[in-house]
Amino acid sequence: MRSGALGSTTGRDGRQHVLIAAAALSLAAFAAPVAAAPQTHTIVMEATAFTPASLTVKRGDRVVWVNKDPFPHTATAAKVFDSKSVAPGKKWTYVANKAGTFDYVCSFHPTMHGTLKVE
Repeated sequence: MRSGALGSTTGRDGRQHVLIAAAALSLAAFAAPVAAAPQTHTIVMEATAFTPASLTVKRGDRVVWVNKDPFPHTATAAKVFDSKSVAPGKKWTYVANKAGTFDYVCSFHPTMHGTLKVE
């Protein structure tokens, strides 16, 4: 049924148009996946250890090393990343753009080691 000067649709035909539009929008949501926002992860340098010792992140995520010891540390993965000296009470951030599994150490304290896996 049509009524008014603008020819608005009412009744069953109008409901069908609304249902078709809703279905199209629902399908569009599935067709265009939305990338997850980058996350921030924290690794604590304390008691001459990295905590957690092993961490898995997604590409694009940020990893922040926080030094809670009274002396400097590094987070060093050969040819991948190197924090240089992170002073007590300071932090260093790395954006994980390269996929892989990276073993890292503190260059000042070689018994201090960890693993960063980037998916």
